Amino acid sequence: MKQQPSRRDVLAYGAAASVAATLGPACYAQAADFFAGKTIDVIVPFAAGGAADVTTRFVAPFLTKHIPGNPNFNITNLGGGGSILGANQFEKQGKGDGLTILSTTSSSAFPYILKQKGVEYDLSSKRVAYAIAIGPVVYASPATGIQSVADLKKPKTGLVYGGIGATASDLPVLLAFELLGLDVKTVLGFQGRGPIRLAFERGETNFDFQFTSVYLTQVKPQVEAKKAVPLFTGGSSAANGKFTERDPVVKELPSTYEVFKTLNDNKEPSGAVWGAYEMASALTFEYGVTGWMPAGTPQAALDAFSVAAAKINADPDFIAKGEKVTGGYKLQDGKAIKKNVKAALTSNPEVVQYLTKFLTEKYNVKL
Repeated sequence: MKQQPSRRDVLAYGAAASVAATLGPACYAQAADFFAGKTIDVIVPFAAGGAADVTTRFVAPFLTKHIPGNPNFNITNLGGGGSILGANQFEKQGKGDGLTILSTTSSSAFPYILKQKGVEYDLSSKRVAYAIAIGPVVYASPATGIQSVADLKKPKTGLVYGGIGATASDLPVLLAFELLGLDVKTVLGFQGRGPIRLAFERGETNFDFQFTSVYLTQVKPQVEAKKAVPLFTGGSSAANGKFTERDPVVKELPSTYEVFKTLNDNKEPSGAVWGAYEMASALTFEYGVTGWMPAGTPQAALDAFSVAAAKINADPDFIAKGEKVTGGYKLQDGKAIKKNVKAALTSNPEVVQYLTKFLTEKYNVKL
């Protein structure tokens, strides 16, 4: 299959470079004055060890290095409620002074889009500081008897999957299970993907996914020790926005799209479940971990992150370490992607209708 140009590359390279080019010496000096001697407080609304936590902690030192003024970053984990508790606290305590960030995933975006009970935060009012793409790798325990995607519908044992919540970043993976017709017992309520990974290693679950940042650093050793079998990824969008391509970081594994065709005599996926999967995957994987800042955040602060994004992506240390930690995804400039991110928060009514039925009837979600 010929790999089409990835929309992630368009977002990370072209748009960011265009925006960075408009930020001259005066803008740099203003940003340096703004952040000199300051500390930026970051809330990660998950337990330690998951993709949002790993990615945020990886990026933070490079932000300190390249943001004019070199501010420090103080990262706090506030897990609970599938990220809702931490996001709610950010809504209450975050100040529009350029010194507070909510670094989170679609686990916060989906409850907001679906107007889930308990959501007190408003992402549409927030400013986007940065984003970095992430992708999931689905893997199984060898005890299931699954050695390849061809075995997915005939495991030797029942498949048990652990997740944070049906409206969290689990959603596109749960939709993938639905799309592929897999019989999976789902146990929700974990405080983050870190605890979920540990449950898999203890044998409490046997079917899991981790985002690439965690897969590459924590799960790969399990694969090498023959304790985990990698199967497929969520995929990546082509230039036309369709989620038909392989994840550029884990090119050796097929995408969900390819697995569907493999299991269904080369038929193309279609219908409401495929539409919902594409929407959920774009929001979860394209913008992966997003840094949100409160409304009213000074433009000088946002300009500083734009300056940093361009410099970070050209930093040899970030490139080298990124290959090992994130797989090489680039840091996306918030100013360059803000329109696309905000548009992703406004979903097709038909997709929302399908998701509402899917979540309430299959996972007893109260919206």
